[in-house]
Amino acid sequence: MAIRDRYQRPLQSLRISVTDRCNLRCQYCMPEEEYRWVPRDEILQFEEISVLVDCFLDLGVDKIRITGGDPLVRRDVAELVRMLRGKAGIVDIALTTNGVLLAEQAAALKAAGLDRVTISLDTLRPDRFKKIAGRDSHANVLEGLRTARGTGFVSLKINSVIILGLNDDEIVPLIEFAKQMKAEVRFIEYMDVGGATRWSIDQVVPRKEILRRLRRHYGSVEPVEGDSSAPAGRFRLPDGTTFGVIASVTEPFCRSCDRSRLTADGVWYPCLYATHGIDLRNMLRGGASSNVLRNAIARRWENRTDRGAEQRLATAERGPLFDLDRLRRDPHLEMHTRGG
Repeated sequence: MAIRDRYQRPLQSLRISVTDRCNLRCQYCMPEEEYRWVPRDEILQFEEISVLVDCFLDLGVDKIRITGGDPLVRRDVAELVRMLRGKAGIVDIALTTNGVLLAEQAAALKAAGLDRVTISLDTLRPDRFKKIAGRDSHANVLEGLRTARGTGFVSLKINSVIILGLNDDEIVPLIEFAKQMKAEVRFIEYMDVGGATRWSIDQVVPRKEILRRLRRHYGSVEPVEGDSSAPAGRFRLPDGTTFGVIASVTEPFCRSCDRSRLTADGVWYPCLYATHGIDLRNMLRGGASSNVLRNAIARRWENRTDRGAEQRLATAERGPLFDLDRLRRDPHLEMHTRGG
């Protein structure tokens, strides 16, 4: 049964955070050294995730993305992939990681049935990486990328958050690096979500500017027709190289958004900007049947009118979405908890 919300958007893609922990401290996501972590006994077990996924599959979901924190920080993530791969109805299982632990886990993930990997890499410079991520792990990420390619992942993507004055001089170098890796880079506008408490609109490099710079260097840049619900607008360079731009800040895609998020401790959010979700873990551990869980999910989605990024675009005095004190009071507002 495929369900739709008030704007006729289907419930099709589910992002599952398996941990709120991360081994980097990227300034646009987790800039603080210490956080209020979700207690381990409140984190969903893989078997519980499996039960909830079955409920979502019954409602139309067919694409799963495993996220974090960094999902590879959690032990035996390949086992979760194997459990999900065995479910009829799932057409795509992807994973987003910072790549630090990917080299040692890539083979197991591939063998378990993972379809696609997306690796976050904002710079090609080790010194700049340490400034952005707070850790000296640049070599590990590059090794993870190379290992994933060597392991046989055909669809390999690189996510690069572009921030003015920090790494916007690497737009062309990142394209060239992605060519070498036989990967597709996706440039992401610096977003005002979760832990981006130092965010400023002045630091955003808009999609139009990214495309302008690439046209200046390569010549023509043509749009690629594709899945209208995908977050990235895709483009092609004269030599056939493709890349994407996720313009959630300046050109939101809310009207076609089909994705929702399940936090590491089982709270379900139908929008990245939502401040309130449904606690499916407590319902599940309280004995709720699959039918009750499905009905709760269906009611929320069918009444969904969320267009968080579009509403933020219309904000006159736009600053960070949350301040640090509020994030400390409610860790669910953090992107590393809900799997941004």
